[in-house]
Amino acid sequence: MIAFVQRPLWASTSTKNPGYPDLLCVDSLIGPDTVDTLPEATIAAFGAHGTVARTIDSDVQAAAEVMNRLARLGIDMDDVGCTLEDQGVASFHDSFTHVLTTLEAKAARLARR
Repeated sequence: MIAFVQRPLWASTSTKNPGYPDLLCVDSLIGPDTVDTLPEATIAAFGAHGTVARTIDSDVQAAAEVMNRLARLGIDMDDVGCTLEDQGVASFHDSFTHVLTTLEAKAARLARR
């Protein structure tokens, strides 16, 4: 039996809030066996002033404390994760449906020619 390392995929990790550093999400998710998809502007920003360094597990204790503080405030991170997953799947489903609809319409137009 062969086992393969599962590689986490960080998708579209550009910073959405202009008040945050442009590489906030990129800089904190660098680690072995990971994949990150970035928009061109974020790739350019990383090329200009990013630093390649293993950061994903650099301060696990601090991350655990943040999670504990969120729980004490009544924020259920399991619920947050499920909500984000549901929204992400729905978004990809909607995009895929749009692509299929567009292709079907174009195929129908071409078939009528």
